[in-house]
Amino acid sequence: MGSCFAQTIGQKMADSKFDILINTFGTIFHPLNLADLLAQSLELRPIDESGILEREGLFLHYSTHSDVVGKTPEDLKEKYEQRLKLTKTYLEQGTHLILTLGTAWIYEHESFGRVANCHKQAQRHFKKNLSSFEEMEMGLSSVINHFSKSCPNLKIILTVSPVRHIKDGIAENQLSKSLLRVLCDRLERNYPQVSYFPAYEIMMDELRDYRYYKSDLIHPTEEAENYIWEKWQQAIFPQETREKIAEIHKIQLELAHRPFNPNTDAHRKFMENLLAKLERLDGEFDFSQEVLAVNNQLKLQ
Repeated sequence: MGSCFAQTIGQKMADSKFDILINTFGTIFHPLNLADLLAQSLELRPIDESGILEREGLFLHYSTHSDVVGKTPEDLKEKYEQRLKLTKTYLEQGTHLILTLGTAWIYEHESFGRVANCHKQAQRHFKKNLSSFEEMEMGLSSVINHFSKSCPNLKIILTVSPVRHIKDGIAENQLSKSLLRVLCDRLERNYPQVSYFPAYEIMMDELRDYRYYKSDLIHPTEEAENYIWEKWQQAIFPQETREKIAEIHKIQLELAHRPFNPNTDAHRKFMENLLAKLERLDGEFDFSQEVLAVNNQLKLQ
């Protein structure tokens, strides 16, 4: 859960067949918004209806990204509650919670309070503030203490997003990232189940050249993302897991292969070998859709 970097690493883990839930409530940048959603999921607290708003005929909520949207207020509430339940299940049954913190700057609505997303509403209704270190520490510490009781085996990995929030200002972004880094350090020191992965430091210090940034000079390129993914694997996964990931990646490349002429004996043999690999791994990982797709291709030949 967290910033768009959580989506990037989460998708790479999903592609590697991890059983993973990614940003159930959409992209969330601030630690306090994440703490609110996690606590609400654990307790299955109902949606705060005062945070529901309408935009262009659709209904959204100030505590989530616009990925969580309903055609009616009732539809939004139903989807919101479903995501709370799904998050609670994964927290209680999962092994790891990965939180990627994006910014210490937060917007507060004049009547609702702190929001995760302004949803393109008039800025006069909001105030922008830099959250204090103490406030953020208290918010995340509270939910981590909650985990100690309800999810005692859950490990927590913290990262600071390598994406700079330049719209806040260069100095303001650096101040924000510094607060988040100190926050991660404090939580890692205070809780044995918490560890830190230096995604931000890798981007800033190892990938300093602008060739590792997209044209906006803010977001990492695919090459940079893959570099950090490799570092992530080395830091987080045991050797056996990394070997499985490499095997699955090779199969994914074979699945993506597009032959010049599919109607040849050589290609049919390639597909039959690929099917055998998929069927062998399907007992360990869910390759059911891939097995079905390859079988269908073979029937067409």
